Amino acid sequence: SGESGVYWAWDGGTSTASNTDGSITSSVRASQTNGFSIVTWSGNSQNATVGHGLGAVPELIIHKRRNGAASWIVYHKDVGNNKAMQLNASDSAIQAAYFDNKSPTSTIFNVSDYDETNRTGSNYVAYCWTPVENYSAFGSYTGNGSSDGPFVYTGFKVGWLMIKNISTSNETWTIHDSTRDVDNPAEHRLLPNSDSDESTGTSARFKDLLSNGFKI
Repeated sequence: SGESGVYWAWDGGTSTASNTDGSITSSVRASQTNGFSIVTWSGNSQNATVGHGLGAVPELIIHKRRNGAASWIVYHKDVGNNKAMQLNASDSAIQAAYFDNKSPTSTIFNVSDYDETNRTGSNYVAYCWTPVENYSAFGSYTGNGSSDGPFVYTGFKVGWLMIKNISTSNETWTIHDSTRDVDNPAEHRLLPNSDSDESTGTSARFKDLLSNGFKI
């Protein structure tokens, strides 16, 4: 009572189906229209492939072990297939073979014998996104050390934005959205790797969520 919260939701379709595109049979709920799928599978302690149901190459995949302690492991196309980010940590991208050093295809993604991605006796879930024109985009940019930072083009009005520094440690993930910040600058920041409450003001490192991208 008296507390404020926020949630963000993606339409993942209306039905779940068995998927045999990979070497491991997965269970998939997918919306190809929205470029989003939810995938579950049981680990087998091998370098394996898992079907994702998107019909297009995913550019962002968040993996989580469900029945044991392990970090959230994040694949991003611009980080590459031999590195990973951790949604629960502020580390820079780490060198690791979680994805068998292979990039996903339009049908499967790759997992390796790690607690975080494919250990026998463990159950896993992955949230997969592929870009949809005028709806979603996944990319990278280089900072310039100025309050007049880079403009990043998306081609559509930005409603939700998540950013992570991949080259410097001890830099948090940050999430902004256009519902908590109806007007610019977007100054209400939440940190996925922290249990801290929402930060505002100068500590939020202002963003502008624009009609065709965002400004740092």
